[in-house]
Amino acid sequence: MGLNLNDKKAVVEEVSAKVATAQTIVVAEYRGIQVSHLTQLRAKARSQGVYLRVLKNTLARRSVEGTQFAGLADSMTGPLIYSISDDAVAAAKVLSDFAKTNDKLVLKAGNYAGKNLDVAGVNALASIPSREVLIAMLMGVMQAPVSGFARGLAALAAKKESEGAAA
Repeated sequence: MGLNLNDKKAVVEEVSAKVATAQTIVVAEYRGIQVSHLTQLRAKARSQGVYLRVLKNTLARRSVEGTQFAGLADSMTGPLIYSISDDAVAAAKVLSDFAKTNDKLVLKAGNYAGKNLDVAGVNALASIPSREVLIAMLMGVMQAPVSGFARGLAALAAKKESEGAAA
């Protein structure tokens, strides 16, 4: 049974609210995927903070209308699952990782910060480390000179101490 007009408005309103705060939207064709696999995909998306939903394409087009994601409307054909996230890479990473293990999920397109992405662009976005990993890498780079200086001072102090004890 189809949705009545009020249900459709509610869906568009809900998705529009998610799109308003999103940085990335990725769409993939899900034809032929077993329900149990889709359930696993939804659980993984939920744990990553990604809004994942199967939508009627007309409702999805209305939801992105007038936003930075409006250019994605041309790619909204066929049975699609929509992955929407506030994190720049999470939406792409969830679908890309799942597509590696399940060949029936076919990435179609994406949009990051108003720029349309093809399949290669979505995979490139998915290969970027998460925000936490990037921060950890940055902290390691920033900490390296300080820790090197501290090790040098400790070695110098140990040398002076050993010279003082020998005399």
